[in-house]
Formats: sequence, C-alpha cells, structure tokens
Amino acid sequence: MNDLNPKSLLIAIIATFVVLTATDYFIHQIWMMPDYNATASLWRPDMAAGGHLVWIHAGHLLAAVTFAMLWAVGFASNAKITCSMKYGSFMALFSQSHTLIAYAVQPITMEIVWKWMISGVLQGVLLGVVVFLVYKPARK
Repeated sequence: MNDLNPKSLLIAIIATFVVLTATDYFIHQIWMMPDYNATASLWRPDMAAGGHLVWIHAGHLLAAVTFAMLWAVGFASNAKITCSMKYGSFMALFSQSHTLIAYAVQPITMEIVWKWMISGVLQGVLLGVVVFLVYKPARK
C-alpha cells in the first residue's frame, strides 16, 4: 500500500461510479425495460418513479469504492490493460454469482438471467479498463 495515490484513487472511484451508473441506466432502464415490464409483478411498483433511487446510488458507490480500491491496492502497480480486463471479468463473475442465486429463489426468467450475466461481465471489463486508465499509483 506504499504506492497508494489517494487523489488518483478518489478520481478512479468517481469515474467508476459514473460509468457504473450510466451503464446500469442503459442496461436496466432502456435495454431490459421490456423484460421488467413483462414481469412487473416481481418488482417494486415505485421503481419506475425512483422510489428507492438513493439505495441504488448507495449500491453503486459501494461497488465503485470496492472495485477501485481493490484495483489500487492489489493490481495497479505493475498492471497492463489485459490485466485490468481480466480483473474486471473476474470481479463481474464474482458479482454474477448472485444472479444465479436470484434465479433459484425468485421466479425471474432465464432471459433476464442471461442478460444480467452478459451485461454484467461486459460492464466489469469496461470498469476494469476505466480504473486502469484513471488510477495511477504514486511514484516511488
């Protein structure tokens, strides 16, 4: 942790939060909205009005802090872009384990599961590239 760069880390957290929020908006509010409308009884009725938006943003912030911090302390010092893409893929696969659990305990469709998993992994790769490009370790 000697080469942790707090200013760069903060910028990486903000960039990760922005990209995560923007891609989630596209994935869930645009691309997957027909799937959610077809299964409307499974979701909170006030989600369309943003009734729990603060919790969504809190989740995005927690994910952004965790994603960027783990990158900064564990991988950034000697990384290449391919490493960041692998990092993003593995973080996404770890996160997508909950998608399979959700399928086991909720009556969501397999189409939703596949869309969540594919978009989640692509999103993870993108976030890996973002932290690679934005976070710069402190000079030794």
